[in-house]
Amino acid sequence: MAFKPLTPLAFFFSISIILSHSYSSAGKISIYWGQNGNEGTLAETCATGNYDFVNIAFLTTFGNGQKPVINLAGHCDPSSPNGCTILSSDIKSCQAKGIKVMLSIGGGVGSYYLSSADDAKQVASYLWNNFLGGESSSRPLGDAVLDGIDFDIEGGTNLYWDDLARYLSNYGKKCKKVYLTAAPQCPFPDYYIGKALQTGLFDYVWVQFYNNPPCQYSAGMKSFEEAWKDWNSIPAGEIFLGLPASPEAAGIGFIPSGDLKSQVLPSIKGSAKYGGVMLWSKYYDTGYSSAIKNDV
Repeated sequence: MAFKPLTPLAFFFSISIILSHSYSSAGKISIYWGQNGNEGTLAETCATGNYDFVNIAFLTTFGNGQKPVINLAGHCDPSSPNGCTILSSDIKSCQAKGIKVMLSIGGGVGSYYLSSADDAKQVASYLWNNFLGGESSSRPLGDAVLDGIDFDIEGGTNLYWDDLARYLSNYGKKCKKVYLTAAPQCPFPDYYIGKALQTGLFDYVWVQFYNNPPCQYSAGMKSFEEAWKDWNSIPAGEIFLGLPASPEAAGIGFIPSGDLKSQVLPSIKGSAKYGGVMLWSKYYDTGYSSAIKNDV
């Protein structure tokens, strides 16, 4: 068959399709911020240009009638007169750069659990009015409207998290979309929020492939790839590879940037739900995100 040159219009559309595909398949980086006062400000974190998502960590106390408590380590004192409302301008600065800012609830240390579906409804109402698109006279982070809620549930019980996800999602249907993200452990399914993740309501799921010997990279590529395949089976938007940003950031599970770029990322980037890499945390990210961002 003879070669037939493309018309200028056809050539334009061909290039557009190629560029569109390249952009859509590009990975993103998510970071946790808020657990070390020496990690820099939120605005400085976003100004690096390395991150697409920042999870403000953590709302450590909530549920079962408890007074909600946000703990941002040395960044601000929520019990002081102005509390952490000073973060409002930083949040807006991040969002102006196209970065989604989430409130992460839970964490490794805290007092949180849901006692009933009605309790989940009350917590959702609190989150909506105090951090999202609702209204409250005592918004802990000021008048900035966060983009969504991140579920980092590592304790309490495994009940009613699916109800919380539904209630939050319903708020988003009425007004501004509420993004839902989660950070489950890599053993599949996650004990605490496995059921919630089956609702299909989560936009981004950054799976913690560290401090979990059976499924992290050090267990061998076969075990790692099987776990990654399991996580790609859930009805979620995009799946991220969660990693420590330095050897000191976690007990085990750190992957040197060279190994990540040459071995790990090539094995998962072809999966349909690949979204990128999540890092714990900003304090420990002293160069890791810069080293990997062009390969993610």
